[in-house]
Amino acid sequence: MSTSHQPKLRFFSNPRSRARMVRWMLEECGADYETVNLEFGPEMKSPEYLALNPMGKVPALQHGDAVVTETGAILAYLAELFPEKQLAPAMGSPERASYLRWLFFVAGPVEAVTTARNEGWLAVQTHQQAISAGFGRFDDVLNTLLHAVAGKRYVCGDHFTAADLYLASYIGWSMMDGSLPKRPEFEAYATPLLQRAASVRADEIDGDMQAAATAPVV
Repeated sequence: MSTSHQPKLRFFSNPRSRARMVRWMLEECGADYETVNLEFGPEMKSPEYLALNPMGKVPALQHGDAVVTETGAILAYLAELFPEKQLAPAMGSPERASYLRWLFFVAGPVEAVTTARNEGWLAVQTHQQAISAGFGRFDDVLNTLLHAVAGKRYVCGDHFTAADLYLASYIGWSMMDGSLPKRPEFEAYATPLLQRAASVRADEIDGDMQAAATAPVV
């Protein structure tokens, strides 16, 4: 489906945030989009932005009257908006099942457990708390991630999808900040994907924007 007649995409971002994953996806799609950079603090909590995203966080995507928030949801939305890029497997296929599984796994257990670990909330986790938590224990998530990517080029069949983008982004980022340990399986999977042309281009765009935002005024 051509998007030439579609409303322009407005991408609400900050280069020091999860929005970097969405930037990569936009570049993979070859999308025509406008970036609206928001600083942490008052800008993200302004009445105008809260009307679009009551959480007051980025990323968010506006497409005409549609507003999509949450990184995984935005990735899935864009994959369907640009079907010619084949970034989502066909409906009803076994690959589609894996695609949805790993998108939601990153958005749910991976995001939650790495945040909990970084904040020190798991240091005294009890057996009952592990049962109650959707992510279980840190090692449960770690072992599941290893199972997902070990020995694989892609997690959904024989080509790159938005699920790979989400997994590779999160694994790369989390190994860098210590949220996940560096494992050969993670590095073998994520490194080639993070070197894709669209990923490199997205990093350059966000790097330039971050540098411009922090440059001293002269």
